[in-house]
Amino acid sequence: MTDLARFSINQMTVKQLSLPELADACAELGIDKVGLWREPVQTYGLDATAKLVRDAGLTVTTLCRGGFFTAIDPAERAAALADNRRAIDEAATLGTDTLVLVSGGLPAGSKDLHGARERIADALGELGPYAEQHGVRLAIEPLHPMYASDRCVVSTLAQALDIAERFPAHQVGVAVDTYHIWWDDNAPAQIARAGASGRIHTFQLADWTTPLPEGVLNGRGQIGDGAIDMREWQRYVEDAGYTSPIEVELFNDHLWTRDGRELLAETAARFVEHTIR
Repeated sequence: MTDLARFSINQMTVKQLSLPELADACAELGIDKVGLWREPVQTYGLDATAKLVRDAGLTVTTLCRGGFFTAIDPAERAAALADNRRAIDEAATLGTDTLVLVSGGLPAGSKDLHGARERIADALGELGPYAEQHGVRLAIEPLHPMYASDRCVVSTLAQALDIAERFPAHQVGVAVDTYHIWWDDNAPAQIARAGASGRIHTFQLADWTTPLPEGVLNGRGQIGDGAIDMREWQRYVEDAGYTSPIEVELFNDHLWTRDGRELLAETAARFVEHTIR
């Protein structure tokens, strides 16, 4: 398969594959980049994973996820900070320079979005220097507003950048994910804003298909199946100066029932079909 030089397969897209199976399938298809998730890495073993990807010639483009910074309780906040330091350590061990952050939703009983966002900034103030020491950048990922209450109070790139710009770009930037921002008319201008200060730390693709499943979390469509013009968004990030790998990150219960190697081949083919070559 050709034109995969910038393609990275996010591990969650084909989570039915074990890490060794994923490495083997990537080798068969000529894919040399992966985005990893902490839970399966921890299950397989951090050092074992680092050796596996290194021996397979795979570059780890991102590690997901850190974050969940919005707790009010001091003990919960301390636990979150400790976990994020571990996530930074893991990213460094795996050889990736980008830890993606899902910032966290509203604490139980709270309706204070502004306060929650300020606690995110407070946490990044502590974690940014630690990440820099380990050669890791923190990428705030805005999630679609339907996740604001329970998963991520940062819903737009503008909100993400308002937080990120309090810190040096080599410490804190943003993740641009088509699934979460395609609906936002202000997003192209915010991509340009992010690019001007070197804060686009990763670019991810997923399509928007409806109806959404119950629970909405696992509704990301295969690229090309939905409403999003992938080339349009790729132009925005490239016009903003982004030339790094492009991940495909899908959460989809139906796709996860399929043969993982077949799905990986299909996803790579869709990437070639729906991105600028």
